[in-house]
Amino acid sequence: MSTQDTLQARDFFAQKLAFLTGPYELNGQLRRNEPITIVDVRLPSDYQAGHIPGAINLPQGKWHTLGGLGKDRTAVLYCYSQTCKLAAAAAVELASAGIPVVEMEGGYEAWVKSELPVER
Repeated sequence: MSTQDTLQARDFFAQKLAFLTGPYELNGQLRRNEPITIVDVRLPSDYQAGHIPGAINLPQGKWHTLGGLGKDRTAVLYCYSQTCKLAAAAAVELASAGIPVVEMEGGYEAWVKSELPVER
């Protein structure tokens, strides 16, 4: 049996909790009117077909504009699915500009599979 570095494990999971959220947690934040901005980084056509209620669309190529974002609200980013890396790439760019960021794991696909509200 291998020995785990429990301090390293603690740090890893603390980081995960600080920078990742899930569909149910995000839905709770919406219901509590927490100071967040939901950011859909998918293509505009996909955003128009359906998105998380209240989300703004900021696709790749527009991240540098910081359109609709502020340093006083956490940007909760999502893309297509668990394997999509667009939200993580957007998080790097936005955090570099001083915007607090969190990624919603599973993307829009997880939101829909969780049967949470969709805005069109």
